[in-house]
Amino acid sequence: MKQARRWVATGFGGPEMLEETLVDLPDPRRGEVTVEVRAAGMNPADYKHFGPGQDPKLLPLSIGNEVSGVIAAIGAGTDIASGGGAVGDEVVVFQVSDGYSSGLNAAAADVFAKPATLTFPQAANLLLVGTTAAETLDVVGLASGETLLVHAAAGGVGTSVVQQAVLLGATVIGTAAERDFDAVRGFGAIPVAYGPGLEERVRAAAPGGVDAVIDTIGVDEAVDVSLALIGDRKRFVSTAAFARAQQDGFQIVGAKNPHSGLFRAAARAAILELAAQGKLTVPIAATYSLSETPRAVQALQGAHPYGKLALVP
Repeated sequence: MKQARRWVATGFGGPEMLEETLVDLPDPRRGEVTVEVRAAGMNPADYKHFGPGQDPKLLPLSIGNEVSGVIAAIGAGTDIASGGGAVGDEVVVFQVSDGYSSGLNAAAADVFAKPATLTFPQAANLLLVGTTAAETLDVVGLASGETLLVHAAAGGVGTSVVQQAVLLGATVIGTAAERDFDAVRGFGAIPVAYGPGLEERVRAAAPGGVDAVIDTIGVDEAVDVSLALIGDRKRFVSTAAFARAQQDGFQIVGAKNPHSGLFRAAARAAILELAAQGKLTVPIAATYSLSETPRAVQALQGAHPYGKLALVP
């Protein structure tokens, strides 16, 4: 594989700023792997990466943090992160910066064997949400027998939080839109609807109280209800409400937390093992061809059906 199609942002704004290019892929050096992409995961961080108001000197920007595919070439004397690795092997790659591509070169340390339990689109969407969810659970110190409240339980991170918390033996209450209640129940959580009266609905679902809260949406309703329900703010973590966290003294994970990157890198193997055992999955709402990338990003920004989106070159 000597060339690849790749989408880049040539300006800051919306999907209209995306442009498809053709890039040369050099032979992989020692410690590198060339991957033919079979699916690229899609996350809100992708369009935020080229959102309006940033420094034009950063352009053009490549996009996409995770992919799945097959090894097209591997550097001499190189093993992938999960061991071994040969041309034709199915793999997952996280974290990269140029995932919206038909092929890419990646550090072998970021390449893992793909769980056979997952399709390529599922595998391409596993690790960003999975490692983020694992980090939030680690931060709140969730234990078996405790009750966890998850805001936006039907979102990408929320769905992984629910699955992993249930595996830990917790009772999980998840806020969601009513159209997603069946999906939330399907992963073992008790759904409660957003909107006025949320605090009362959560109290009714958790008569013994809430031990910990994970917020993956960041809206004031979620924060205000959480603060009313929980005593120890060290057991309340958000992936989105950064300003409120600074103001109200609860915890955050993500780009503003210097420990997040290290934790997520270390957590990749464990998340992949859960998936390989059939204990962790990724619902897929829709796939788009690579040529449809602007339309896919538009869908990602909007209220798309339950599940993740993927680009399929």
